[in-house]
Amino acid sequence: QVQLVESGGGLVQPGGSLKLSCTASGSSFTIDAMGWSRQTAGKERELVAAVLKGGTANYEDFVKGRFTISRDAAKNTVTLQMNSLTPEDTAVYYCNALVGHTAYWGQGTQVTVSS
Repeated sequence: QVQLVESGGGLVQPGGSLKLSCTASGSSFTIDAMGWSRQTAGKERELVAAVLKGGTANYEDFVKGRFTISRDAAKNTVTLQMNSLTPEDTAVYYCNALVGHTAYWGQGTQVTVSS
């Protein structure tokens, strides 16, 4: 079993920045990939970015050039640096980790972009 704990959400003005962090804990696991997804009310959860075990990062088009995902495999942490935020980025952001064929999710952290 893997537990994921997120931090770093909050309220920011348009054009501002936020950094989300997620730490995985548990016993005897090897994470194959970690990433971030987000969800707004009435919409399906969507992938934002992910980083594979080898370090390759992938981004959805709507965050390319604005968000940066990074992973510290030794510490089982993943961070999402979000710049140039817009109101459309407002959502609950969820950390996720893939261990073999099993996906684990954090509890989510709210990001609100508003003036």
